[in-house]
Amino acid sequence: MSSLILNYAKRLKSIAHLGLTYANNEYDIERYRELEQISLEMMNMATGLPSDQLAGYFSTAKEYITPKVDIRAVIFNDKNEILLVKEKADGKWSLPGGWADIGQSPTEAAVKEALEETGFSVKPIKLLAVLDKRCHPHPPQLDYVYKLFIQCEITSGEYNQAFDILDMGFFKQGGLPELSKDRVLAGQIDLMFEYLNDPEKQALID
Repeated sequence: MSSLILNYAKRLKSIAHLGLTYANNEYDIERYRELEQISLEMMNMATGLPSDQLAGYFSTAKEYITPKVDIRAVIFNDKNEILLVKEKADGKWSLPGGWADIGQSPTEAAVKEALEETGFSVKPIKLLAVLDKRCHPHPPQLDYVYKLFIQCEITSGEYNQAFDILDMGFFKQGGLPELSKDRVLAGQIDLMFEYLNDPEKQALID
């Protein structure tokens, strides 16, 4: 039970942190601070550690900084086309996905991102690649990032535009739109098609 409480507390702390990062009015800030305090009290219940120690451990300036994890859902249709979404942030295209959330497994994150960005319910099939963003010609970025590409299959749903997505479409390998290179590269899309054409191909890990 303690481990379950701790997992929920970590998720609440993560939500509170995101809220405090993006909130733009005092009412929301107050609510997220209250949520943060509740999460610390739950952690105290689960671990017995004092709240001030927990607050320091879960602060944004931790002693040991680790990579962020970017999850991308790789979805093909029966015409051998790949699903891409048009990002509102830069008006360019990418695989559905985003940062992994605390409390979610990689496959759970892929399913969540696909549903939020496209409206499609999907089931994860297999891990295709784990890439170190540093090893590929993405634009420079402050965060150190691992990118996980997970093949998924649509089970139901229909396109439903998300707040941060302008459009969605299926594209053939030779007819890709302008890609959001911070999120995905043409060579990475080509790699995904290799897995479509060779289902026995081993996962690529940098």
